Amino acid sequence: MAAAKTREKYVAYVSTYTHGDKHGIKIYDVDMDKGRFVEKDQVEVTNSSYVTISHNNKYLYSITDFGVESYKILGDGSLEMINLASINGMRGCYLSVDYTNRFLFVAGYHDGKLTVLRLNEDGSVGEITDEIFHKGLGTVAERNSRPHINCARMTHDNKYLLVADQGMDHVNVYRLDPASGRVSLVDVLRSELDSAPRHIKLSKDGRFIYIVHEWKCFIDVYTYEERGGQPCFEKIQTIETVKREKGSSNAASALTFSEDRKYLLSTNSGDNSAVLFSVDQETGMLTKIFCLPISGRYPKDASLFPNNKFLVSLNHESNEMTFFRVDVEAGTMIMNGPPIKVDVPNCIVFYKLP
Repeated sequence: MAAAKTREKYVAYVSTYTHGDKHGIKIYDVDMDKGRFVEKDQVEVTNSSYVTISHNNKYLYSITDFGVESYKILGDGSLEMINLASINGMRGCYLSVDYTNRFLFVAGYHDGKLTVLRLNEDGSVGEITDEIFHKGLGTVAERNSRPHINCARMTHDNKYLLVADQGMDHVNVYRLDPASGRVSLVDVLRSELDSAPRHIKLSKDGRFIYIVHEWKCFIDVYTYEERGGQPCFEKIQTIETVKREKGSSNAASALTFSEDRKYLLSTNSGDNSAVLFSVDQETGMLTKIFCLPISGRYPKDASLFPNNKFLVSLNHESNEMTFFRVDVEAGTMIMNGPPIKVDVPNCIVFYKLP
């Protein structure tokens, strides 16, 4: 008799600001059949703006008021703190790991600073290897009058770091020196004026790059390849996350791939909606499946469950997570149970237990 297939188990890590609660990371067991969360644990860390997991799935890194913190992921998904490291600047808003798990990149919204730190084999955060302050003036109107770095991600060949600057309306492309951990500017991807590039994602094979723009609510799709030792990018699509309306307060925020990379999910504040796209695996082009309300205020992040049957929205201003049953074929999203209260949530990461 054939052995029964072991059911995959997941936990979800949710980062939050700590307004009256010192636990900035909440850990939930994920019910994949019912599309719900059950609180498992919480971690004491101040104002966790963002969390990310190393590519070897052993460590989790979090922003904190005091720099960055590293954690070992235990067998049941719980976290054991390894160390705290300074970024020598104001609190970051985003962080990511290179594909060799040797460097950590921190984006600084408040001071326009990119920080590169070395990672040690035990997952701990080591010394700063490079610091770059973006410079320049935007259109001198509210937030985009000066540099605001909001994302930093490596290309999949681990050669170039893409750094989104909301204030300057462009993405800087840096070459990473894998020995020194220093970066050097080699290209700039320029966005529409006052569009505010916010987050960057890459296709599974690394051939396509997706950039969501907060203020003008659209996603730019680029092809990427290296030719003659230089990165080459070509814009192939611009697609709205929500219809542009004069005088609206809509702003795009999240950008998240489904686990199988077949779907790309974004959210819109103001409109308070989630928008799901199918991804053409050959051309990289996006096709909108639906744009539907998330029953909360300011969906700062959202994610499909790993089985693509459910969706969770982190509603930053209404202090809750809302859950939905998704049918990608029918293009529908239906409320799935009551909200779960969580104060000022920022981002969510699913993690498959070993």
